[in-house]
Amino acid sequence: MQHVSNSDKRTDPIDQLRDDVDAVEKKMAGEIDPGVRAVVVAVLVVVLLASLALPHTGAAKGFDVLAGDDAALAEYIALPSRLFVWFALVFGVGFSTLALLTRRWVLSWIAVAGSAVATVFGMLAIWSRQTLPPDHPGGGPGIGLVLGWITIAVLTFHWIRVVWSRTALLLEAEEQRRIKAAAEDRGPDWRQPR
Repeated sequence: MQHVSNSDKRTDPIDQLRDDVDAVEKKMAGEIDPGVRAVVVAVLVVVLLASLALPHTGAAKGFDVLAGDDAALAEYIALPSRLFVWFALVFGVGFSTLALLTRRWVLSWIAVAGSAVATVFGMLAIWSRQTLPPDHPGGGPGIGLVLGWITIAVLTFHWIRVVWSRTALLLEAEEQRRIKAAAEDRGPDWRQPR
């Protein structure tokens, strides 16, 4: 039976430091640092909100389309317009704001995915307003719809840049960690002179 001394029970300071560094690295892996893009994204969120107050089509504003009130019904708002406004509000405004405030990587991914879908719905909403049947007296695309679509497209671009740069950084850190672990598993190279 071997006797374990008190010095063996204590962890090596290098191992403890390595554990602390790994914990910080894991915490940072879940965070984003948009830098100057944070200001751009914040401005785009405000512009996107303002576009909802502008005419979406005819007399219906973006907030009318959200509520589905009489002004929106009178303009024969189609499903792509409704989906665009909801996606723009939930993902373009909601998740973008949450991602900026919390700096969580997963929230920025949700914001970019939802904003990309909103961009497609925005394009379909504009097309649907330009191709109304003759018996529907609704107006064409309004300034709010066009401004909202352009804003969500630019917002998607900026979120993609933030998420992509973070992904590249994470992949590089993971590769470095993998190389270091493989080198530690091999042990010291006996061919190298000391």
